[in-house]
Amino acid sequence: MEKIIYPRSPREMMSGWVYLPRFVDKIRLHLAGKLHADYQENFTKGFDGAWLKAAGLSAEKFLEVVKNSVTDGEVADWVAKNVRKSEADKAAFRDFVLNRGRDDEAGKARLKMRKEEAGFAQRDDIQTFVDFIDADEKRI
Repeated sequence: MEKIIYPRSPREMMSGWVYLPRFVDKIRLHLAGKLHADYQENFTKGFDGAWLKAAGLSAEKFLEVVKNSVTDGEVADWVAKNVRKSEADKAAFRDFVLNRGRDDEAGKARLKMRKEEAGFAQRDDIQTFVDFIDADEKRI
């Protein structure tokens, strides 16, 4: 059985952006050929794609940035210099990510379905997709 290397929690922050460290981890795993199959279908989509859209970047561009960096600090510096978004933009993205699954009826229904599929139906502490990810990756 293939070992899953979990990326960081979606709650982690870098350069004022929630979720960014997780996306960087996923890119590094992808580039090394170690991104588990469970993450392949939504790679650069879902929350990854939402961050790219909020940042105004293409997936190709950001993958190249991460590929050409060694440390998170280099990525953070590049983002700080090249992604010119206001604190309000970052806060809106943070609210979107951290509240996904309780923000509308469709999101609530999808989260309920995912919880049932994963055997978490009785877990009332899982209120958002970020909670779900952290539970699924055994952080909570």
